[in-house]
Amino acid sequence: MNGYILLAVFIASMLIGYKLISNVPSLLHTPLMSGMNAFSGITILGALVSTSFAILLESRILGALSIILAMINVVGGFLVTDRMLQMFKPKDKK
Repeated sequence: MNGYILLAVFIASMLIGYKLISNVPSLLHTPLMSGMNAFSGITILGALVSTSFAILLESRILGALSIILAMINVVGGFLVTDRMLQMFKPKDKK
């Protein structure tokens, strides 16, 4: 594919994604983030499978790096989601 086409698709997807996310009500952000974080766990499975079939050392190193980065992404996403859920809990009145 031509690089200009790839750049145009990337920019169009950014604009469409921004438009869609900006129209989502605030109450739906937390469940959507939680669902997408669970869905992102599939990238960990893909990284594990591709690393297990890797033959070259460079491929195994790249696979291990992808597993680490995917885990950071998923754990960080769940931490942010948990923090957002804490905002909806009622405050204790003393």
